[in-house]
Amino acid sequence: MIQFAFNRLDMTGVIPFSESAVRAEELGWHMGVIPCNPLTLRDPYVSLAFAARTTSTLHLGTLLDTPVLRHPSVLAGSISTVASLAPGRIHMGLGIGDTAVRYNGLQPATVNQLEQATVKMKQLLTGQAIDVGALRPARLQQAHDVPIWIAAQGPKTLRMAGRVADGVWIRLGRHPDNLQMAWDSVCEGAREAGRDPNDLMLGLIFHTIYSTDPEQARLMAKSMAAGYYEYSPFLFDRPGFEWLGSDPHVLRAKAWPDFHHHADPVYSGTLVDFLDDAVADAFALYGDWDQISEQLQSVFDLGLPVTHVIPHPILAKGHQYDFLAECARRLIPHFR
Repeated sequence: MIQFAFNRLDMTGVIPFSESAVRAEELGWHMGVIPCNPLTLRDPYVSLAFAARTTSTLHLGTLLDTPVLRHPSVLAGSISTVASLAPGRIHMGLGIGDTAVRYNGLQPATVNQLEQATVKMKQLLTGQAIDVGALRPARLQQAHDVPIWIAAQGPKTLRMAGRVADGVWIRLGRHPDNLQMAWDSVCEGAREAGRDPNDLMLGLIFHTIYSTDPEQARLMAKSMAAGYYEYSPFLFDRPGFEWLGSDPHVLRAKAWPDFHHHADPVYSGTLVDFLDDAVADAFALYGDWDQISEQLQSVFDLGLPVTHVIPHPILAKGHQYDFLAECARRLIPHFR
């Protein structure tokens, strides 16, 4: 059975986050994840700890933290502390860093830095002593073994995730060629390390645009496509798409902080309306729930060993909609 995770629990406070985690559990969600940005959000591990205490079945974790902002030993200690409150229900999600890194004027982690951090964390979380060049080996005194997921898009990061991660979050849209490339890269990395790719968990993240207004939905989907091109232009290559507009980094001045996170995704979509509608189809789930269900089913029909899905909510500015409840009611039951 596909497990559904939610990436936008209530982040207005620690208590609201834990209360929304309880609600997600009651609605039938399998997992709740929390983004990490120390400048704009409350500490994710405090929020996760409260949620761990108030839920009983919901899996919880980060999506995502990065060794650019927190040392691997700090990451391991934080997630291990949360795991002590809910054994077997906690995971760590790591990545090279995106918005949070940019807010701090830093560069994302290299693939090698992320791999080294992941290996070090796995050693610490299993209670191993590791040589860090100090007088004595480093050891996490209160270690709890926690699965580590890596979020990846590019082939190098995907291969690395196959080598060292327990699970891989793939976020690159839904075009079959890109999805197959991603899974092939994960498998290649796993086999390099003597691992069976089928032992890895595979999660897919989709920007999920709910709107009964076809024009609004199309524009928001184009904004999501532009966000992918902005950071990973190679994702246009396999589908054969072209970018025929202004430099996306120039356009970003009107869509701060980027096309994925602009406060008005309909407006940011108008900036890139030169993109073909097929591009919108390749990078988002969008429309009403019946259309979204059909689009997601077409992904599953590709035969990839998907274990988890995150339908990341994207709504028009000012649109008041209970995505948590409606997605649980209108989408998840199709894939029980």
